[in-house]
Amino acid sequence: MTKSTVLFLCTHNAGRSQMALGFFNSLVQGRATGYSGGSEPADRINPAAVAVMAEKGIDITAAQPKRWTEDMVEAADVVVTMGCGDTCPFIPGRRYEDWQLSDPAGQPVEAVRLIRDEIEDKVRCLLSELGIHTAH
Repeated sequence: MTKSTVLFLCTHNAGRSQMALGFFNSLVQGRATGYSGGSEPADRINPAAVAVMAEKGIDITAAQPKRWTEDMVEAADVVVTMGCGDTCPFIPGRRYEDWQLSDPAGQPVEAVRLIRDEIEDKVRCLLSELGIHTAH
């Protein structure tokens, strides 16, 4: 069986998609490949997202917001969109999931914590559906 590749997309690639990728990488520990990108990348990762992920023992401080590329989309088996609407790419033959999540931009840490927990649940569910056993 080949390794699954998942692409997490949101508008700014500074919060939701970075948290999703952080959980994904932590849980799969190399058994699958993940990428994240945005349609309008921010200058930096949302500090509240960094803080709430650190509470879970996941360090996303080295992540940099970046624009998604055609190569990322082409490589993905599953494309998870989070609020980028019509700016998200669509390629026939890919599995798409649209996760309806609040945007953490400008939100207090308490609100971002709730978004983080929702993202963790969704990532765990996706991995289960893909048959990828998680480390913890």
